[in-house]
Amino acid sequence: MSELMRFDAMAQAELVRKGEVSAAELVDASIAQIERLNPELNAVVLPMFDTARELAKQPLGDGPFAGVPLLLKDMLAEYEGTVMTEGSRFLRNHVSANDTELVARYRRAGFIVVGKTNTPEYASKPTTEPELFGPTHNPWDLTRSTGGSSGGSAAAVAAGMAAAGHANDGGGSIRCPAAWCGLVGLKPTRGRNPLGPDYGDMGAGLIHEHVVTRTVRDTAAILDVTAGPDLGDPYYAPPPQRPFIEEVGADPGKLRICFSTRPVMGTEISPDCEQAVREAAALCAELGHQVEEDPPTMKIDPDRFSQSFTTIWLATVSWAIRDWARKTGQTPSEDLFEAHTWKMFTSGRKKDPSDLLLAIQDMHKISREIARHYDPYDVWLTPTLTQVPQPLGYFDFDPAHPRQATQRMGDIPRFTSIANFTGQPGISLPLYSTSGGLPIGIQLLGRYGDEATILRLSAQLEVAKPWADRWPSSVWES
Repeated sequence: MSELMRFDAMAQAELVRKGEVSAAELVDASIAQIERLNPELNAVVLPMFDTARELAKQPLGDGPFAGVPLLLKDMLAEYEGTVMTEGSRFLRNHVSANDTELVARYRRAGFIVVGKTNTPEYASKPTTEPELFGPTHNPWDLTRSTGGSSGGSAAAVAAGMAAAGHANDGGGSIRCPAAWCGLVGLKPTRGRNPLGPDYGDMGAGLIHEHVVTRTVRDTAAILDVTAGPDLGDPYYAPPPQRPFIEEVGADPGKLRICFSTRPVMGTEISPDCEQAVREAAALCAELGHQVEEDPPTMKIDPDRFSQSFTTIWLATVSWAIRDWARKTGQTPSEDLFEAHTWKMFTSGRKKDPSDLLLAIQDMHKISREIARHYDPYDVWLTPTLTQVPQPLGYFDFDPAHPRQATQRMGDIPRFTSIANFTGQPGISLPLYSTSGGLPIGIQLLGRYGDEATILRLSAQLEVAKPWADRWPSSVWES
């Protein structure tokens, strides 16, 4: 592994600015790491090496990340002139006609995209095992899932292929793979990052864009270059009082923090995940914060929560396929999709249109109940997920237990999906690991529009219990 790939994105950018390293050297180091480890990990599925090397030779401009390699998730992130499949055979020949606004902002910031990363078909599973490209393997244990749906980006960043990887999150798809791959993963406030030019809203507000990184400061600094409304956006997050990077290292003050070891839905969690959040709560108390356990006792009907989320998600998958059919002129047929995706598509189309509006109404009602309950607190601390990294195949359909896969897919992200409902920011931090060395993430949820508080606390925890120098052994032993 090149020493250059040990540095986070901000440090890489500083090396380029000082003239100590060229963009070409950084890009070559990233490509070398991909070529060395990707045969085992299968994280990068659409290399863009020639384009990246050509861009590295050109004038870099004065963007804050000039010359720094970046990976794009093969989902939503359109890059003009390149293939984007969203993990589906239906789009295997789709070539983007333009950049999305988010990608344009990455490029204006100076990032050089070296490739696109694996994702489950239409980002519809909490594991990255699409039929089109095959499974991505977790660098910490090659037999384990990376989580999903941004598992390709998470595996790549955890393995040092790039310092940052684009990711998106509709129920935990940034935070889930961050937790299982030992990274920082922030889902920003609803509307913080743009979805344009084609979209203003996705999934009734469930879907958010950002990155997975190794450090809190990278997560904050990259948000500074992407945040803000696009022209014509239907809504956007309240503007921050100052740049997000200035929150990193700022005194968080004495925060009032509540922690929960059980999700609103009541799903059982792994003892390792419960122990991690209790240790995180104790660490916060040691740092001077007021910490108390406060299980979610608000009057939320778990069945209505699940029904609402499922209705919106089925509508989103069904819409995505119809949207792509309209754009590409193709006719969707069962042979072009995975069985799970096709089932969601057909199930979504059977619902009455008013079912979606009722689900959105219930989502907003539940969000208000959660906001009222946790308003006295600055931060809500939870495990990121209910389980530690599971073996590849854990979410496969089993004819002997036809509902098992669906139940598992719903149970894993119980803590993360709340923030997609409410729109509030949430971050997963790699504070702990199992006795066997598998990463365990803890999650900090902040008030709507208040990334600042959770970034301050995250940075404080990063100093108290550093993680950036922890690397999977597979990175060195291959």
